[in-house]
Amino acid sequence: MENLVKTFLIKHRDFIHAGKASIEIKNILKALNTPPDIIRRVAVCGYEGEMNVVMHAQNGRLNLELSATKIVICITDKGPGIEDIEQAMQVGFSTAPDEFREMGFGAGMGLPNMKKNADRFEMTSIPGEGTTIKMEFKTGDRK
Repeated sequence: MENLVKTFLIKHRDFIHAGKASIEIKNILKALNTPPDIIRRVAVCGYEGEMNVVMHAQNGRLNLELSATKIVICITDKGPGIEDIEQAMQVGFSTAPDEFREMGFGAGMGLPNMKKNADRFEMTSIPGEGTTIKMEFKTGDRK
């Protein structure tokens, strides 16, 4: 299998297009006969990351890298960043404004859900500048 790299741009408050990158990634993985459990975990993480950018950042990008043995999703945004990563990783903690909560988002499950579904999860953040989340998923040896 040849390596594949694809970048998706994500805009603040673009709820109309939120989730489209995750759907496209899901379709790419299906076409490559990726096991359904891996597709589900990658799609969940991609969607949660997209929604975080839509709700909290000015803009961001989701980079997808596929190789024979792993899938890597890296989401980088420009935004307020996260002051306390440990607190942000707590189930139920959220800084989403009421208007997003009233839409059904911002329950404080996104970051813990991404960590739970990824085989490897790394998050760095600089307050006032932005956040980067890198997630890896092992796929075995796809040919």
